[in-house]
Amino acid sequence: MKPEIRNDERQPALSTLDKAVLSRYQKNFPRTSRPFLTIANELGCSEQEVLNCFQRLKQEGVISRVGPVFNHKKAGASTLAAIAVPNEHLERTAALINGFQEVNHNYQREHELNLWFVVTASDQDHLTTVIGNIEAATEMKVWCFPMVRPYHIDLGFRPEFD
Repeated sequence: MKPEIRNDERQPALSTLDKAVLSRYQKNFPRTSRPFLTIANELGCSEQEVLNCFQRLKQEGVISRVGPVFNHKKAGASTLAAIAVPNEHLERTAALINGFQEVNHNYQREHELNLWFVVTASDQDHLTTVIGNIEAATEMKVWCFPMVRPYHIDLGFRPEFD
């Protein structure tokens, strides 16, 4: 007898527009002054329908963000950074760090340096200032791990729809 595997998380029903957006625009998102209008014209619908589609997909957790992936060296300066945070202060410290507009994201790791984050700034001087401001705000040493050699990891996926 096989055990029954239950998944109580409801998967959202995807419309034809949802599927088209997910299939066609993970890559090659239009670089125009009105990308959602460009998508609408390509898919034969209104700009508002496309905006609503992206908003709904984000609210339902199907997508987490819409944004560029770019060569940070051409756009400014960045670094991977980490700090050692006492577990009882982890959530508060993560929220504090996320309050800096230069912080892209942070995540917890099982390591002495248990809170990791990426900081991006317009130039190296600004990056150094932000790191100093994070150290002052958290009262913790920030360890920086700048990229030595770039790697491209393709995070796209081929959705398979029923």
